[in-house]
Amino acid sequence: MKKILATSLSLSAILLLAVAAFGPLSASASPTSGVMSASELGLSYGASIGLGSTDVRSTIASIIRVAMGLLGIVAVVIILVGGFKWMTAGGNEDQVGEAKKWIFSGIIGLAIILSAYALASFVITQLSSATGLQGTP
Repeated sequence: MKKILATSLSLSAILLLAVAAFGPLSASASPTSGVMSASELGLSYGASIGLGSTDVRSTIASIIRVAMGLLGIVAVVIILVGGFKWMTAGGNEDQVGEAKKWIFSGIIGLAIILSAYALASFVITQLSSATGLQGTP
């Protein structure tokens, strides 16, 4: 018990020191508008070293969209594999049961992926509108 208490106290102290040391660095937004400028986001630095000039938030939104699309393709492939197993089962109840499990798992996965996509899209839209980046669904 003493070891757990000592570990949690030391981790809390490290976290407190980190917040105290790096906390003032994040308050660089302009106090009048609340929206950060391109220089504050580092866009000019990224363009000068050959990176894209788009905002990091829209890049992250694109990455999330692509990842969700790939996961959706995987879920559809799982459903197709289940359908193929069912069609080639030849009336064997064990193989039909396994195929139904594949199809059910694919449908559940697809529902989870679509829910995650809807939630991520909502969060990105709300963050974009709150931070001043318009046009990123």
